[in-house]
Amino acid sequence: MAKDLHAFMLIKHIIRIFAANFKKMSNKNKNNTQGEFELIDLLTQNINIYNRETIKGIGDDAAVLAFEKEQIVVTNDVLIEGIHFDLAYVPLKHLGYKAAIVNFSDVYAMNAQPKQLLVSIAVSNRFTTSMLQELYAGIKLACDNYKVDLVGGDTSSSRTGMFLSLTAIGSAEKNDIVYRNTAKEGDYICVSGDLGAAYAGLHLLKRENELFQADPSFQPVLEGYDYILQRQLKPEARADIYRYLKQKGIVPTAMIDISDGLSSEILHICNDSGTGCKIFENKIPIAPETESMADELSIDPTVCALNGGEDYELLFTVSPDDYKQLTAEPQISIIGHITNKKEGTVLISTGGNVIPLHAKGWNAFARAEDN
Repeated sequence: MAKDLHAFMLIKHIIRIFAANFKKMSNKNKNNTQGEFELIDLLTQNINIYNRETIKGIGDDAAVLAFEKEQIVVTNDVLIEGIHFDLAYVPLKHLGYKAAIVNFSDVYAMNAQPKQLLVSIAVSNRFTTSMLQELYAGIKLACDNYKVDLVGGDTSSSRTGMFLSLTAIGSAEKNDIVYRNTAKEGDYICVSGDLGAAYAGLHLLKRENELFQADPSFQPVLEGYDYILQRQLKPEARADIYRYLKQKGIVPTAMIDISDGLSSEILHICNDSGTGCKIFENKIPIAPETESMADELSIDPTVCALNGGEDYELLFTVSPDDYKQLTAEPQISIIGHITNKKEGTVLISTGGNVIPLHAKGWNAFARAEDN
């Protein structure tokens, strides 16, 4: 995946996106030169099938899947232009990749393996066939990287903008599936990777886009920000952490992925489990690049981690019996523990202050520019 990421994530390409999307599009009806079925054939050609459960994928009225002893998990995400993404600075290939990853991450958060993906899309006539091919190239790259079968979906027209709806299907043995509502007092709270980088990358893109819109001759300054841009535009689902836990025989007591910020996600676990928690600020993993960008923006990097979202890291709780195996994996950090509900849900600051946690993550009912 690393080679794909470096080839896929080019700063100059993003700068071209700023310029291309600032101009008015011509030839608005280009994508109407093909019928729906011809367009579907074009977008879904050369699809690879990786999983034995996929009996029939694209090409019939419905996909046919055959699961035997495993339980099925199903998740869906809707992405709407102007709400969830801004094409002024998001390349379509990256959008397609990220849209798929969002769903894969939800499946991994259930301690399950994503196997199939359905993609439905509605677009206005300002989107050409070549633009849709770019979008699907990103979706197919994600499916290839994670060995997920693209098995169907739908296409339609839209009066304005782009609308995406993706559904991922996964499976796991009954005793392996992990929910949000099963954390226990005394459990350790763990998180994969680092937090807040996607939030920092988003604010960088917004800042440069605002400057560019005010002055089209302005050249966006993106060099040197590779890491936070990658975390925002091309995140990865933590399949490696899923595999590590499985290899070590560790079944988390509760788990969720971080799409709306650490504070929102730990509150989901605590509220659903009827517990409290203590998280320690100095244990929250934050990358140096995130800290540097937060300093530029005059934002506390801890705020980026707590409230940013879109990191798609795994937040999970485990029994203290698993402590040694968890500390042996550098991509897993223990950031606190589950407490009695009466103790509340709190952050212990670096200075020792007790700060109540509040859900201040991303708001799906706000506009993209307001988040």
